[in-house]
Amino acid sequence: MGKLLSVFALGGLNEIGKNMYAIEYGDDIVLIDCGNKFPDEELLGIDLIIPDFSYLEENKEKIRGLIVTHGHEDHIGGVPYFLKKINVPVYATRFTLGVIEIKLKEHRILRESTLYEINSESEVQIGELTISFFKVNHSIPDCLGIVFNTPEGTIVHTGDFKFDLTPANQERPDIHKMAAIGNKGVLLLLSESTNAERQGFTPSEQMVGENLVGLFMKAKRKIIVSTFASNISRVQQIVQASEKTDRKLALIGRSMVNVVNVAIERGYLTVPKGMLIEPKETMELPPENVTILCTGSQGEPGAALSRLSTGNFRDVEILPEDTVILAAGPIPGNEKNISTIIDNLYQLGAHVIYGSGSSFGLHVSGHGYQEDLKLMLTLMKPTYFVPIHGEYRMLHHHLLLAEAIGVKRENIFLINNGDVIEVENKIARSTRTIPVGSTYVDGIDVGNMEFVLRDRKHISEDGLLMIILPMSKPDAKMLAEPEIISRGFVDNHFSELRKGMIGIITETIEELHAENRYSWNTKKKQIKKLIGQYIRENTRKRPMIVPILIEI
Repeated sequence: MGKLLSVFALGGLNEIGKNMYAIEYGDDIVLIDCGNKFPDEELLGIDLIIPDFSYLEENKEKIRGLIVTHGHEDHIGGVPYFLKKINVPVYATRFTLGVIEIKLKEHRILRESTLYEINSESEVQIGELTISFFKVNHSIPDCLGIVFNTPEGTIVHTGDFKFDLTPANQERPDIHKMAAIGNKGVLLLLSESTNAERQGFTPSEQMVGENLVGLFMKAKRKIIVSTFASNISRVQQIVQASEKTDRKLALIGRSMVNVVNVAIERGYLTVPKGMLIEPKETMELPPENVTILCTGSQGEPGAALSRLSTGNFRDVEILPEDTVILAAGPIPGNEKNISTIIDNLYQLGAHVIYGSGSSFGLHVSGHGYQEDLKLMLTLMKPTYFVPIHGEYRMLHHHLLLAEAIGVKRENIFLINNGDVIEVENKIARSTRTIPVGSTYVDGIDVGNMEFVLRDRKHISEDGLLMIILPMSKPDAKMLAEPEIISRGFVDNHFSELRKGMIGIITETIEELHAENRYSWNTKKKQIKKLIGQYIRENTRKRPMIVPILIEI
């Protein structure tokens, strides 16, 4: 039996975020991207969600490298966590490597990491896989699509893309190269699906730059612009608008400062000499000569814009008649937080220009609309097609687009994370499933955290009761009345409940002594059981009960 060619996703299907895909041929596995996604409100206290690497750890001797298509968090956020488990070479473009290096420094693993710079003209040989690249547009510099030439045929992964023929950064998509790849024959295409529901072509970034200049001309006082730190084209447009209106520029937010510094150092962003100033210097300049560029366009509670909107930023203050521009579209799920910030800004007297409520055209998507997706399909002319990078409805709409341009329905795979597409004798089939899932990052802890989340949810719904019981070590008797601490439980009638709980605890300890049952575990279990029953009968609540026995 010959070698099998397998393709699967560990993240990025039926979800937005934590993208990670794999090409496996014989004893070689090459990975594409390793991202994170951010938790929803149900994942209390969780910082990040990354792919489950269990399958990769079991097959780590096969993994030859990780190729990163571009530097967005949903494609690089999991890289340091992955490299701590499996240290393999990372291949990425110059700008993308700069952003990855920031993360590896923060995790203190940069020195032991192996990083290779690639570009659209590079060719990488890994085992029997010959890997080449092509340039695509997106909302961050240096984005690539990937071509895997295998003994079974050519597999193409588009990365995130749109077709912008007048991009602000002059990085035009390499349409001729895409057409040449398609003319040679593409066995299997994996193409992103984020905007598969939206008709037409994605508008050009050029439009945003023109509109920004118009708004800067009209602004009476200082301007605060919030956008994605990674959208260097947008940052360059803000620099140009500031230069035309004789404004200095201050950066606020760690990710904004880090990414802008990488972009300047590596030649992706041009800032006039003397334009950049420290945030505290903005208070010393006339407000009509100040631009502030900050993070927080998605309503993140700890980000700069959120703190500015509540007057909780030490060096900068938003005053009446200041102009605040949100130059980024809301990611689904963030609308409520963004609305809260906008309301706060209006209360400060600011002139606010934002998102879909604005007719100024201050954001265009980095992801292709339906016509962009159809153009990619037409250029590549794949025999088999797998829509990726999107929720189920997006993948489904992309399937319909592929059918419309002539891909046979039976050759389109609408799959989930972990479903494996195997190719043998140039015939692709969905054959098996590997175990996949999500790993939670909570501070320095990385893992499943099922029990931690269960406890947090329990406490968030019904609160916490701590019962601290001082006991005599020699004779195991109570030395004082128990201390009962309530958190998030009840305020009204607590004193009455407390009396009842103390009575139950005292009676329980005496009964256990009479029965010669002295063990700590026995006492804890019995107290927890009886107090739980008492609370349910009197409040209809089920708080978490934590008995703590202290021997003195």
